[in-house]
Amino acid sequence: MSGPTFVIYNPTAGRGRAKQQLQLLATEFQSKIELRPSHKPGEAVELARQAALEGYTRVVAAGGDGTVHEVANGILHSGRRDVVFAVWPLGSANDYAYALGMEKWWERRTQGIPTDRMDVDVGLVTVPNRSVYMINCMGIGFNGMVTLESRRCRWLRGLPLYAWAFLKSIIKHFETPNMTVTFDSHMVTTPTLAVSILNGQREGNFPLRPAAQLDDGWFDYMHATRLSRWHLIRYLPAMIRGQLPEGHPLLKLGRARQIMVQSESALCVHADGEFICRPEDQLREVQVQILPKRLKVEVFLPAFPQLSHQLLAQLKTKPG
Repeated sequence: MSGPTFVIYNPTAGRGRAKQQLQLLATEFQSKIELRPSHKPGEAVELARQAALEGYTRVVAAGGDGTVHEVANGILHSGRRDVVFAVWPLGSANDYAYALGMEKWWERRTQGIPTDRMDVDVGLVTVPNRSVYMINCMGIGFNGMVTLESRRCRWLRGLPLYAWAFLKSIIKHFETPNMTVTFDSHMVTTPTLAVSILNGQREGNFPLRPAAQLDDGWFDYMHATRLSRWHLIRYLPAMIRGQLPEGHPLLKLGRARQIMVQSESALCVHADGEFICRPEDQLREVQVQILPKRLKVEVFLPAFPQLSHQLLAQLKTKPG
């Protein structure tokens, strides 16, 4: 907790509970912190960029994955590789905080347990005319529509919210247009329901790729092809448990460093729960590439044994 800390928070995160919790931080933390609210989409990007350029050594996203996405993008746009990015999980979805072990730390934050730091990968997402960084996950097709439905529900949060949006999307947004998907040098053209690309383990609270690591230089992906509605309902419990079937002919799991999707229909794409494009934008192509160890983050080591023994070992062998 040493050095100046700049905390960017979404006042509406966690259905309005974030602001109340942050008001207690001045007494919980001994180091001086500056709290700054973000009131509109995109504002947290500029706040984080300015904080990094003004010399803050630690910039915190206090909220859900949307706030995480914007604050991380601001730090990355600043060009400062020494700024530490931290996450305080106060949102309806806290997938990246889970990947960092910070959900566990937040529960025990008053105990004075220290955090550690590590360099992690990020993704660079490119569509015509713009690029954006992806920190935790990216969903294309059906998964984008699930994110859209989750925005329309105001009475749930966490896994129940995304399970509800998932079931609603099965009814309203079930489509399998032809897509050409290129995983590094391997290309496949097939009817496609969804493509999930993960740096962390979870998308929308579902642990789709529980063995994914943040610093291994690879994306983990799930490519759902001609699945039926019955398949989705059947495999929902497995998605919740992080036990998707290996070797299923219609559900491809793997790893890649660069992925391109070209679709015959307009795409719906989210990165970290924030929309890259919606169907009305009429975009039909998106690509993402891995940028190894591009972001310095705060992690909570005691949470990592349940996520990756190998990653824990790597952290412990790093100097300093």
